[in-house]
Amino acid sequence: MRLSTKGRYAVMALADLAARQDAVAARGVALAEVAERQQISLSYLEQLFSRLRRRGLVVSARGPGGGYRLARGAEAITIAEVVLAVDEPLRATRCKDGGKGCMARGERCVTHDLWEEMGRQLYGYLASVSLADVLNGSLRRVRRAPQESAAWEAA
Repeated sequence: MRLSTKGRYAVMALADLAARQDAVAARGVALAEVAERQQISLSYLEQLFSRLRRRGLVVSARGPGGGYRLARGAEAITIAEVVLAVDEPLRATRCKDGGKGCMARGERCVTHDLWEEMGRQLYGYLASVSLADVLNGSLRRVRRAPQESAAWEAA
């Protein structure tokens, strides 16, 4: 399971802001600079930052020398918040909120509980990781069986 481009790019861009937060606290960081460093389309970033601003994760300063900065410290912003702010669902089932089920007939598929739990685990992990954790390399490691690690990482 992979996050879509929206979620990944939003996390990359906010990590970029967080890495520069101290140096540019007053004026913020220009999105064009973030776009260039992260190799993300500026127009795509503008769309994402509009959502991030509405959700209170970034603040903007207009005018010459203006830009964006984090609304809170990097330690107080979780990866799950960022992904959800750009309307990325953190679920692994095909079911939609309020829907009748995974399948065309409105029934739940036989593996529904497996995928639903995986989605919960993914959300729980991303909710436990802050932007600061990403920047300082203190990500919580999840134990995996050694024989499965190489196959999982190659997928």
